[in-house]
Amino acid sequence: MALIQTSLIWVAYAIALVLCIAIAAVTIYIYQTPRDRAASVTTVCIFTMTALLATVLLMPVDIALVSSTGLSSQGRKKDWATPERVDNIVYSLRVVYYFLYSLDAVLCLLVIPFTYFFYEEYDEVSTEEGSQTIGSRIWGALKYTVVFILICIILFLIGFFVPAARGLKGEPLDLDYFKHLLAENRGERAISFAIGLLTLIGTIIYCVYTAAGLALLPVSMIKSAPAISAPDLAANTASQLEQNRERQRQLEMRNEGRQGGLDSRDRRELEALTREERTLVRRERLAAEASGEGQSWLVKTWNKLGAIFRPVKLIGGLLLMVLALLVFASMLITGIDKAKNSICKTGCGFVLGHINIFQPLNWIFVKSAKVFPIDYVLFLLLTLFLFSASIIGIATVGIRFLWLMLFNIRKGHTSPQALLMASVLLTLIVLALNYSIAMIIAPQYATFGPQTYCDLPVNDPRAQPSCKSHPEALKPCSELAESPVARHVCTPSVVSTFINRINLNFPFFGTINFWAQFVFLGIYLVVFLTTLVRAPKLNMREVDADLEEQEEEGLLASTGRRFGATWNDIVGRSKGRQREYGTGGQRGDAEANGEQ
Repeated sequence: MALIQTSLIWVAYAIALVLCIAIAAVTIYIYQTPRDRAASVTTVCIFTMTALLATVLLMPVDIALVSSTGLSSQGRKKDWATPERVDNIVYSLRVVYYFLYSLDAVLCLLVIPFTYFFYEEYDEVSTEEGSQTIGSRIWGALKYTVVFILICIILFLIGFFVPAARGLKGEPLDLDYFKHLLAENRGERAISFAIGLLTLIGTIIYCVYTAAGLALLPVSMIKSAPAISAPDLAANTASQLEQNRERQRQLEMRNEGRQGGLDSRDRRELEALTREERTLVRRERLAAEASGEGQSWLVKTWNKLGAIFRPVKLIGGLLLMVLALLVFASMLITGIDKAKNSICKTGCGFVLGHINIFQPLNWIFVKSAKVFPIDYVLFLLLTLFLFSASIIGIATVGIRFLWLMLFNIRKGHTSPQALLMASVLLTLIVLALNYSIAMIIAPQYATFGPQTYCDLPVNDPRAQPSCKSHPEALKPCSELAESPVARHVCTPSVVSTFINRINLNFPFFGTINFWAQFVFLGIYLVVFLTTLVRAPKLNMREVDADLEEQEEEGLLASTGRRFGATWNDIVGRSKGRQREYGTGGQRGDAEANGEQ
C-alpha cells in the first residue's frame, strides 16, 4: 500500500512534467518573434522554463509525500511508515530538491549567459563569407561567460568558509527541530549560502513583477482591453481613409498647373497624408482579417467560441481576484504574526514556531485535507497561479533598469535576448516564490501539511498513541511542539527544512526576505487600486507598428527572392544557393527563379 501511494504521487509528478514541457514550448513559441528565432535560444528557454515548473511543482509533491506517512485522523504514523521508510522518502525528496535547485542556479548563472553571448556573437555576413565558425562563436561566448564562472566559484567558496549561526541566547533553539537544522556539513552550507543569496536577489525581483502580476492578472480578465471590433474598425477606417484621399485630391487640384509643383508646406502635408493612408490601408486589411474574411472555417469557429466564452473569462477573473485578495490577506496576517510572535526575531530570520493568528489560506488547506486529494490540488493551483502572475508581471512591466526600458515582452514580438533575460528573472523569482509560499502564504501547511499528533500521556517516548477515541487530544504539528510523541509523528517537508536552514544559518537573508514581503504587499495594493480605476485602452499605435513590421517582413522576403534571382543571373549559379532574406533552401531559389 505504501509503495502504491508514493508511486502514484511520483507518477502524477512525472505526468505534470510532460505537460510542463508542452506548456513551456507553447509559451516560448507565442512570445518569441518569428523572424529572429534561434534554435539555441529556443531550446535553452524551453528547458529553463520546464526546470522552473518542475521546481515549483515539487512543493505539492513534497507535502503530499511527507503527509502520506501519517494518519491525521488519529494523530499517528501509518503502520507501514517506519522510520527507515520515512527517511528514504525524505532522502529522495532532498536529492531531487538539491538537483533542481542546483540546475536552476547553473542555468541562471552559466547556461543562459553563455547562450546570450553565443547568440550575440553571430554575424550573418561573416558566417556567409566563412570567416565565422561555430567554434569561434563558442570561444567568443566562453570568454564572456568566464566572469559568471568566477562568480559561481566565489559564491561557493564564501558559503563553504563563512561562519554560520550556532544558536542564540535563550531556550527556543535548544529544541531538537532547530538543532537538526543547524547540524549540516560544509557542502550543504555552501549550497545553502548560494541559494540564499540568489533567493535574496529573486525576492527583490519578485516584489516588483509578481506583485504587479498578481494584481493585473485577475483585473485584466475582468476588464480586458477592448479587442479590435471588426465592424467598428472597418467603418472608422473607411471614413478616415475617404477623408484622407479627399484632402489629397484637394491639395493636388489646388496646385494643378502651378509652376514648380507643390509648395513646401503642401508637399509636407501631402507626404504626411500619404503615410497616414498607408497606415489606414493596413488597418483596413486588419479589419478584414478580424472579420474572418479569407480565413478558414476553423479560424472563424475559434473567433465565435472566443466571443461565446467571454462570460466564462469574466467569472474566472472574479475567482482569481478573490484568490489574490485571499493571498494578500494571508500574507499580511502571517507577516504581522511573525513580527509580533517570532521565537527569535532577526536572530533566525523571523522563524515562526506556530500560527498564533487565524490564517485563512492555511485553514482552507488543512480543512480540505479531510477529502483526499483536494488540498494538494488546491495547493498546486495556488502555486501555478503565482507562477503565472510572475509571467504576466514580466510581460506587462517589461525588463527595465530603474525607469529605463531594456526589453519589451510581447506576444510574437519578443527578441531572443529578451527571452533569455526573462528566463533569468523567472529563475530568481521561483526561488523567492518557494520562500514566500512556505514561510508566508501557508507556513504551517507548507511545513507539515495536514499532519497531527495525539497529545496523550505515554510511558514510552517512542510510543504513538491513537486519538481515535480522544479527538480532542489531536493537535496540529508545529516546530515548537514539546511532546515526545510529536518528534516521532511529525515529519516536516523538505522545502521548509531547507529554507529554515538558510534562515537559521544566515539570519541576514531571512530578515531581508521577511521584510520584503511587506514591500510586496504595498506594490500589489498600489497596482491593484490603480488598475481598478484606470480603464484599459486599445493601443492603436502598437497595432500600427505591428502591421508595419509585418509589411516590412513581407517586403524583405519579396526583395530577397528578387535579389536572389538577379544574383544567380549574374554569377551563373543554379539552385541550392544559400538562403536570402525570408527564403530558404531550394524552395526559396525555386521561387526566385520562377520570378525571372
